[in-house]
Amino acid sequence: MRGIEGSESTDAFVTHRNLLFTVAYEMLGSAADAEDVLQETWLRWVDVDLTEVRDQRAYLVKIATRQALTRLRTLGRRKESYVGSWLPEPLLTAPDVADDVELADSVSMAMLLVLETLTPTQRAVFVLREVFDLPYDEIAEAVGKTESAVRQIAHRARAHVAERRPRGIVTPAQTRTVLEAFQRAVQTGDLQGLLDILSPDVVLLGDGGGVKQAVLRPIHGADKVARVLTAGLGRVGDAGSMHPAQVNGHPALVFQLHGELDSVLAVRFDEGRISGLYAVRNPEKLSHMDRETTLRR
Repeated sequence: MRGIEGSESTDAFVTHRNLLFTVAYEMLGSAADAEDVLQETWLRWVDVDLTEVRDQRAYLVKIATRQALTRLRTLGRRKESYVGSWLPEPLLTAPDVADDVELADSVSMAMLLVLETLTPTQRAVFVLREVFDLPYDEIAEAVGKTESAVRQIAHRARAHVAERRPRGIVTPAQTRTVLEAFQRAVQTGDLQGLLDILSPDVVLLGDGGGVKQAVLRPIHGADKVARVLTAGLGRVGDAGSMHPAQVNGHPALVFQLHGELDSVLAVRFDEGRISGLYAVRNPEKLSHMDRETTLRR
């Protein structure tokens, strides 16, 4: 019997693995930590008596959520001592992620940074309700709260995110067009060209993790950001190159130096202009850029 049950446990875990990874990644903003949550979820799942499980998907999500919440609190302490700005870990995503507009929006670098402003429990409730549409009773069991408390948490989290999420709808085609103009302007040192597509209050964040050189503090304002970009890439010259890629469900730019992956540049759009630039250079955060990651709801 144990062999049959073990096979059923494995099949269920494999079936929902991409979903569980997506839940953990949206809660943590870290693919490496999401993978660890998957491992911890599996170790607990194999000891579960399946005859007592009514809904295997819901049960697995509950385990993963609890493990992610524990890790999220630890991650928060790590961020306090992080060198420079902390940015989510970029993922090279499959094209079908962009086809699911709600999923792509929820895993965008801009949205993940908005989710960083929530408490761990608020983040878990928001992700499970708004992204994965789980019933309140299942969310309550996953986060260890009453259903009425979860409803209140969800309401507050929804309002908090609504105030901070990107304004205006930008299609992937529009994003690609602006990124092409951005790439041309940066590579040719066209300062005015950059100013034309940057929002006046644009912010540039860089994540080198203390390993690679990056801006240690956010740089605000179109003029300052444009000058930093043109000066920095101007020094690189022919040794560097840029190419577009699908990152976290959205068009982004990948920068290579001497033919090796150096950094990933994701963007936030507000009302048609670039309002946020997120440059990830920390090598530990670029390990998922060599293969496509499948995300599922």
